[in-house]
Amino acid sequence: MTKATDMKSRQNNIIQEITPLANRECLYIAKRVKDYFTYPIHSHVEFELNLIVNARGVKRIVGDSSEVIGNYDLVLITGANLEHAWEQYECKGKDMEEITIQFNWDFEKDDFFLRNQFDSIRQMIIDARVGLAFKEPTVKRVYPLLEDVVNESDQFRALLKFLEVLYIMSQSDDAYQLASPSFANVDAKSDSRRILKVQSYIDSHFKEELRLPVLASMVNMTPVSFSRFFKLRTGRNVSEYIIDIRLGHASRMLVDSTDSIAEVCYGSGFNNLSNFNRIFRKKKKCSPKEFREQYHKKNKTKTKI
Repeated sequence: MTKATDMKSRQNNIIQEITPLANRECLYIAKRVKDYFTYPIHSHVEFELNLIVNARGVKRIVGDSSEVIGNYDLVLITGANLEHAWEQYECKGKDMEEITIQFNWDFEKDDFFLRNQFDSIRQMIIDARVGLAFKEPTVKRVYPLLEDVVNESDQFRALLKFLEVLYIMSQSDDAYQLASPSFANVDAKSDSRRILKVQSYIDSHFKEELRLPVLASMVNMTPVSFSRFFKLRTGRNVSEYIIDIRLGHASRMLVDSTDSIAEVCYGSGFNNLSNFNRIFRKKKKCSPKEFREQYHKKNKTKTKI
């Protein structure tokens, strides 16, 4: 079996969910009360908003992000085929509530959604391509509104209420992104032409040695000025950006290939195995080997259902 065939085989282990969202429907809305999370890691092309209540100790997986949640968890995923799941893990709770709303609107091309009133929602949809999680203040604010969406019998009014939920979420300042852009295969570029030029270079050459003076010279700036400019525009310093790109690629290799940890390390641009293991553990809260084992274990649970 070739390496490319092996990677394709592992990608096919991810369950491709066929969602109930009908072609002529705006929303698919479901509410469930459960004692256990059993559905394995999966993906689909539709956007999804998921609210989970009373499930402290459940582990949420979105791409290469893995977090143990508290009593409230609100996540928006708009990246096509971005893998995700909620695992029982350490949760001992009963009567866990889950509200799922799936939709598939073209916020970037549809003239209706391109109007100014949708600016904040449209940006949130773009940001959520790697998954967006919202903290408890926002969750508690939209929770009763989502209950209203679920209980609304008139589909048009349910749609209006859901748009209000999206608007409130888009105004929140406590959202944070989950998966690495390079793992989720999405473009996370700045709107600055100078930053864009450097980001594109890094994305194409992350396996090579990247030096700050060389990157700065590409946009005719001194290293100090460029570092300050890059941090201002992206929220990360240059080295953090490079590490995140490399870690995202490494995570994808761990999931999609049978390469050794050393091969993943050097194939992702790291030049020191112990340093790679240390950085990976710091970012992912587990070793590369544990990450691979946990991810593949999640996929194998499908055969038991």
